[in-house]
Amino acid sequence: MMNLRWHTSNITAHNNVLLQMDFNMAQRISRIMIALLATVIGLYPAIYFIQDRRFGLLSSKSNELLSNTAWNIGFYTHIILGGIALLIGWIQFSSKLRLQNLSIHRVIGKIYVACVLPASLAGIGIGFFATGGLITATGFICLGIIWFTTTLLAYQKIRQLQVEQHRKLMVYSYAACFAAVTLRIWLPLLISAFGDFIIAYSVVAWLCWVPNMLVAGLIVRRLKPVSA
Repeated sequence: MMNLRWHTSNITAHNNVLLQMDFNMAQRISRIMIALLATVIGLYPAIYFIQDRRFGLLSSKSNELLSNTAWNIGFYTHIILGGIALLIGWIQFSSKLRLQNLSIHRVIGKIYVACVLPASLAGIGIGFFATGGLITATGFICLGIIWFTTTLLAYQKIRQLQVEQHRKLMVYSYAACFAAVTLRIWLPLLISAFGDFIIAYSVVAWLCWVPNMLVAGLIVRRLKPVSA
């Protein structure tokens, strides 16, 4: 009887180890994928300076809007600073960097915040002119508000040495930032499904960030406490 219990206990422990190994592997793969996608989309705004900008999402804009100085300032502020934030934001989730190079972590964090605050405000501004009308505009404006708010609160929390709250808010902040990636994944699929750009764009204005926030909530629940 004792041997049977010992054998069962060993099997259970072995299975738990295998599950943990699978989970760790899945985490590594997901981090690599996030880094690759963030890098590609983070560099995407450079295309607007290389070729004629009347392509992609801008192809749906009117000539009047494209010639508007205020809108152009908002648009380029949003894509350039937002692109930088996307490029560097994922690095901040490296516990190795935080533990071994805290000063670098802080510098990157300050750059991220300095990019996100104006980029999100610009996103809110140009959101009012989003193609597709009220539903689309509301989706992107809500995204901009969430991005701005979570980032500002995260910065305030770390200034107050509330590390755990800072970490949680930064997960939500980068989930909002990562909407730039998920939008470009979902949009072609939605266009194919609906056969209409306007409908697809109205849906993606919400779909690009709402699931991200749900995933961020799950990640926040699994975060392990760390020392400041």
